[in-house]
Amino acid sequence: MGKLANQVAVVTGASKGIGAGIAKALAAEGASVVVNYSSSKEAADKVVKEITTKGGEAMAVQGDVSKQADITRLFEETIKAFGKLNILVNNAGIYQFAPLQATTEELFHRHFNLNVLGLLLAKEAVKFMGPEGGSIINIGSGASTILPPNTSVYSATKAAVDAITGTLAKELGPRKIRVNSINPGMIETEGVVSGGFSEGEFRKRIESQSPLGRIGQPDDISPTAVYLASSDSKYLTGEILRITGGIL
Repeated sequence: MGKLANQVAVVTGASKGIGAGIAKALAAEGASVVVNYSSSKEAADKVVKEITTKGGEAMAVQGDVSKQADITRLFEETIKAFGKLNILVNNAGIYQFAPLQATTEELFHRHFNLNVLGLLLAKEAVKFMGPEGGSIINIGSGASTILPPNTSVYSATKAAVDAITGTLAKELGPRKIRVNSINPGMIETEGVVSGGFSEGEFRKRIESQSPLGRIGQPDDISPTAVYLASSDSKYLTGEILRITGGIL
């Protein structure tokens, strides 16, 4: 029996990348997983199929977590299918790097509406976490500490994730709901590859700064998510776990 047997998890932005890796890892430990996606239904269904083929339980639910109506529907469908909620992974997010002169109001609001406002879907999630409590795992970024150039808006959103994590840990602790953040460094996801970051000077610079000499992979992140979701971390809350290959 896995560490997360009889647990129900919602993972936002789970159709690819870090979110998909976490969804599959939670399912492998026995959790029933809701694979949330915004637009990539085919990719989300693929993640669900990978889970169910291995004997796990999962379903895909579409929803833009920056929109209240979608958030409400996401949890309604979760409860309808599985009857409860124990784990929330706030992974959905975007990034677009831009120097100061190219920073626009539209870019600002698009990042904050998803990366920050989206985290507040915890307001809806906690309604369904019972007296036994639960675990909320936010996916931040090493950028909130490294503060690379040309990332003022993105880094600001991830600094806000750090602040929300600490605040909610104190606010929800009395309800036995733990809140922690995973702050990855550069991870080789589909978005990183399509954005051209997985090759060239940018990657070389990151690898040169890492004592481990490489960028990360999604399966470098998912074991920590399993740890934070399980009772192994029962006395851990309000923490920011930086998984950056030693850059920090």
